[in-house]
Amino acid sequence: MKRIKPLLAATSIIALLAGCGDNKEALHFWTNEAGGSLDEGGFGAPTAHNIGVQTGEIDVVQALGERFSREVPDTVNFAFNSAELSPEARTILSRQATWILQFPEIRFRVYGHTDLVGSTGYNKRLGMRRARAAVNYLVSQGISRSRLEAVVSYGESRPLIKTEQRDLRNRRTVTEVSGFANNRKATLLDGKYAEIINREYVASATPRPTIADGGTGSVE
Repeated sequence: MKRIKPLLAATSIIALLAGCGDNKEALHFWTNEAGGSLDEGGFGAPTAHNIGVQTGEIDVVQALGERFSREVPDTVNFAFNSAELSPEARTILSRQATWILQFPEIRFRVYGHTDLVGSTGYNKRLGMRRARAAVNYLVSQGISRSRLEAVVSYGESRPLIKTEQRDLRNRRTVTEVSGFANNRKATLLDGKYAEIINREYVASATPRPTIADGGTGSVE
């Protein structure tokens, strides 16, 4: 391999870092370890979290459910008296699908809701149609239907906003973590939970291509 003179190599690195002066993310890549850009909540947090799972101090399903609702929108809304997915709803469900596909160990449930306009029986059926529409879209994105445990309609019984008038916020589906697929919980409690919950940390350490002799990338 052709060696670059020390002075030339040092000059090249300084110039590259100078070009990143206004790009903190790029500079961070050069000055920190793999995974350093991820906020893990402090040194040792993944290990502490894993210990909490093993000892039963942390409820796995609840922890994953909280993470899901924190990282992606869990709710989509519908037009009045409709179970048709809007472009915005499809965008949100696509984001949900991307997250869900990262965790094949987990099952999800989709709950359908309506506003308080109309009869109880009709709204129960409408809520179910909405839940099925969301489930069908998630399946179309590559998620196994068996992981979408069941669709449940609450109809008008759990409104976000207590009003007899039409309200978009009440016309919704909500996607939630419901458990583990194929009763896999026992196999997760063998010390590998941290590997599952921190997959993006592992992915961040993927080697980047290196180019020598005048190209872009790291210097060899």
